[in-house]
Amino acid sequence: MAQLLEGNSSGGAMKKGLIGLIVAVVLIGFLAMSFVSAHNNIAVKSNATDAAFHDIDINLQRRADLIPNLVASVKGYAKVETDILTKIAEARNGLLQAQTPGEKLAANDRLSTAILPLMRMQEAYPDLKSNQQFMRLEDELSGTENRIAVTRKRYNDTVLDYNNAISVFPASLVASMSGYHRKDTYYTADPASQAAPKVSF
Repeated sequence: MAQLLEGNSSGGAMKKGLIGLIVAVVLIGFLAMSFVSAHNNIAVKSNATDAAFHDIDINLQRRADLIPNLVASVKGYAKVETDILTKIAEARNGLLQAQTPGEKLAANDRLSTAILPLMRMQEAYPDLKSNQQFMRLEDELSGTENRIAVTRKRYNDTVLDYNNAISVFPASLVASMSGYHRKDTYYTADPASQAAPKVSF
């Protein structure tokens, strides 16, 4: 009888040990799957921010490419002050040489400020309004600026989504372990680019 009880108790202990092992394996598997899922989600959101900025970058490049043609079309009709042309050239070069999102966005704001006097020349030179090349370039530039505004909003939304994703638990642990950090480069227009420069022709 004692042997029977001893056999039952060792069988019960083995059963409990086996159940404990199964629970531990299931728990580890669940945690591993959660980690992989969170890591993949963060990676996708990080890639989305890069892709969204790439869309802005394409339009910034297009805008920079339009500027020399716009300057050339104005020079044919009006005398443009040397310092205006110098500021435009420097701002355009700054945009083309910028590397990081923050640098590119700041350079774009400087270019916006630099080309304002050029765009306002039609007030002083009405003949420019009949220049088809100038008007076409102005329309293209305006369209490009609209696309920049749309892609900028999309970029800001993806950065916010990514930052939110890596800020909540347990994804914050996964992000920290995987080397993901907050992206602080939201695109906001430089207040200086909103101010109208003083222009004299």
